[in-house]
Amino acid sequence: MTVLSTLQPINHPTFTQHKISVQVKRDDQIHRIISGNKWRKLKYNLLHAKANGAKGIITFGGCFSNHIHACALACQQQELSAIGIIRGEEHNQNNYTLAWAKHWGMRLTFVDRKTYRLRNENSFLQQLQQQYPDHHIIPEGGSNALALTGMTEVIDELNQQSVFDTLITPVGSGGTLAGLILGDKNQHKLLGISVLKQQGYLEEQVNKLLPMHARIYTNWQVINQYHRGGYAKFSRHDAERICGFNATVGITFEPVYSGKMVLALLDLIEAGYFPAHHRIVLLHTGGLQGLAGMFTRGLLNQAEWPSLPVPPTQ
Repeated sequence: MTVLSTLQPINHPTFTQHKISVQVKRDDQIHRIISGNKWRKLKYNLLHAKANGAKGIITFGGCFSNHIHACALACQQQELSAIGIIRGEEHNQNNYTLAWAKHWGMRLTFVDRKTYRLRNENSFLQQLQQQYPDHHIIPEGGSNALALTGMTEVIDELNQQSVFDTLITPVGSGGTLAGLILGDKNQHKLLGISVLKQQGYLEEQVNKLLPMHARIYTNWQVINQYHRGGYAKFSRHDAERICGFNATVGITFEPVYSGKMVLALLDLIEAGYFPAHHRIVLLHTGGLQGLAGMFTRGLLNQAEWPSLPVPPTQ
């Protein structure tokens, strides 16, 4: 399970105007399905599960979850059973994300929002572990100590590939940024672009995930004002800007995670946040399968975005 994703320079008029250098760490290309931070977070979780004799994985996510989608295929490939505890209604089971998850063998259990809020409570997790003693539990989004180990490898790779000043990543559950902090050891500036409308929440989550010895690092920041209205929310104008950027640089970014990072980058550059000749790396965390759910809900025009594999017939 060794991987080294490419580092791709990109050009844009805004970068040229402000004399900024930008490269993209193409974690979206690690695997056609299990891409980006999903691959890195799952890597050591699945190795740990198999090393400890687990028969399967239990994890959590919404009806359009990138993590659920990736975890289902990863478990199939590693010959582990998979149970997905899904926030939402059962009528969503045949949407793009969940149809593929079922196709790859994941058993879906739908719960209401009140029950789903218990997903991080010790008593709930203990009960779940007693019910499935031979399963390894992975949190929502895959963010735990094992996930951090996988994310540290991004820094190891980047240090082999380039010299840079700032690494930028979208942040949804905190695990990606926490792993980068742990691996970077105060070498570079790390910026997390929050995709949630919850001021201070992600900083708290990152600190909870970091081991004590890494909480002394001060080279990171979560920027909260570019969430574009909250999780999975964006305007038509936002989508058009992302589409335009995609066309210019030749890489697809989606509007829930990586696209919010792109828009934040453009706005920060225009505001003079970075000095001239600053060297920036964007971490592309994958998640392009989520576009399908936005097509079916009418949030995006499918003709403006790349095609996705046809979901399996139910």
